[in-house]
Amino acid sequence: MAIKDWPEGEGPRDKLIKFGVSQLSDAEIIAVLLRNGSQGLSAVELARNLINEFGGLRELLIASQSQVCHLSGMGPVKYAQLHAAAELSRRVSQQNLKRGKILSDPDLTRDYLMRQLRDRAYEVFAILLLDSQHRVIQFVELFRGTIDSASVYPRDVVSLVLEKNAAAVIVCHNHPSGVAEPSQADRRITERLKCALATIDVSLLDHMVVGDREIVSFAERGWIN
Repeated sequence: MAIKDWPEGEGPRDKLIKFGVSQLSDAEIIAVLLRNGSQGLSAVELARNLINEFGGLRELLIASQSQVCHLSGMGPVKYAQLHAAAELSRRVSQQNLKRGKILSDPDLTRDYLMRQLRDRAYEVFAILLLDSQHRVIQFVELFRGTIDSASVYPRDVVSLVLEKNAAAVIVCHNHPSGVAEPSQADRRITERLKCALATIDVSLLDHMVVGDREIVSFAERGWIN
């Protein structure tokens, strides 16, 4: 049965309006975005199939267009609808951490970095540039790698910091595997960056590793003195 044929008030859109989006299941939220299903499947059933096929929301959103569109009931339009919603979420978080905002709320920073980096299919190394009062100057994605690693060059980090006249930085990167635990290579590059930035009297405040469900902070673990 198509959602439009469901009894009034039982569809996911009706449920969202009446009770709020937090009351919807993952499949129901996807169904609202898809708007309709396919032959023999409601939008909710199609959404469940997608989540089951890829193993979760994150896996669905990092899947390529060809991987998604080859499934029955999906096509470029529905793929675009899903990714437009994900991008909208990222842009909202950018507004919350806009230029000039003082970073006094660690949870805001974590939420921002999670939204920016968690669902990438490849590794991204980025830097949050701050002034002497720890106000945001800019968030910059510096390096992109394969699904396994990204090459990080301290010289490029130093050049950017000098160009933007930053006084302090937070560096971050994601683990496409979804596991946030830092590697020994992560710890080595952090030490190299700390030493390189010290030569221009700029503080490395933290290195945050973004996983699927958590962010690991080097500063909180005592790895940045």
